Amino acid sequence: MEIFKYMQKYDYEQLVFCQDEASGLKAIIAIHDTTLGPALGGSRMWTYASEESAIEDALRLARGMTYKNAAAGLNLGGGKTVIIGDPFKDKNEEMFRALGRFIQGLNGRYITAEDVGTTVADMDLIHEETNYVTGISPAFGSSGNPSPVTAYGVYIGMKAAVKEAFGNDSLEGRTVAVQGLGNVAYTLCEYLHKEGAKLVVTDINQAAIDRVINDFGATAVSPDAIYDQEVDVYSPCALGATINDETLKRLKVKVIAGSANNQLAQSSHGEALHKMGIVYAPDYVINAGGVINVADELYGYNRERAMKRVGSIYTSLEKIFDISRTENIPTYLAANRLAEQRIARVAKSRSQFLQNEKSILNGR
Repeated sequence: MEIFKYMQKYDYEQLVFCQDEASGLKAIIAIHDTTLGPALGGSRMWTYASEESAIEDALRLARGMTYKNAAAGLNLGGGKTVIIGDPFKDKNEEMFRALGRFIQGLNGRYITAEDVGTTVADMDLIHEETNYVTGISPAFGSSGNPSPVTAYGVYIGMKAAVKEAFGNDSLEGRTVAVQGLGNVAYTLCEYLHKEGAKLVVTDINQAAIDRVINDFGATAVSPDAIYDQEVDVYSPCALGATINDETLKRLKVKVIAGSANNQLAQSSHGEALHKMGIVYAPDYVINAGGVINVADELYGYNRERAMKRVGSIYTSLEKIFDISRTENIPTYLAANRLAEQRIARVAKSRSQFLQNEKSILNGR
């Protein structure tokens, strides 16, 4: 892998390799862009096939966080940490404390959080060495479990997408196919049920299915059959890449709005949705409730303020749909454009400020 060539292509700022022999820590911190503020992104622990694949994942995820944070209106850039190792076998206290010291050494350029393979307890260990961490235990002033807030953001975003497709944002009487019934999806189903939506659900866990049937009167289908349902909304809340060559032929929906990451297998599938007239709520916009919530911890967590900010996902999607309609481009491209425009405006403003400051100093 030509690391510098890749970094130049997408304008990354920094790549940090962290090694601690005593604890077995092997981690990579990628900082993509800090134009809007310090880079915020979680610490992921995974059994990568190679060091190169870990580097690629860190870089890809960091860039994704830049767009996510910018589109969410946060004054934060994008970064990510990946830890090479098995989260079920290789964890120890010293590992996360060592990572905390590396993060502290970045002096606030990067702030971490929980991610795949890491937990609140792991964040607490990082917190022993640095304050540049969110998603720690509520005892330290944290917001706690982010899943309910993420679910609320998806619910609000789904209403915006339904409005774009049908002319009003009411979900009463609408049928929503929910794929995956984890913590976020369960709470989403609760919101949908309360508004009077009909639920068609699937999961590989029968207990999760039974719970939603019992609590919300949902109808269950097999995992593969979820793509064939004639419903108003398809809500992918499990694995990524479920919008692909195979599923596109089978979808009979007007809206796609869910919490899963990387829902499009390829960008060409976003183009296809646009041509098919399906309203797609870009994943990193609609599922930003969690990061918006933990970002509020940086100011001293206030739940009312955080939830109000999560509610702005509705207006962010309205702007994206407007760009998509006006410029006749897919919504995933419109979302990217919204994020890039915000970063460019702030960069221009900062550049102008620095020029003025330089002129004043030269005038002396």
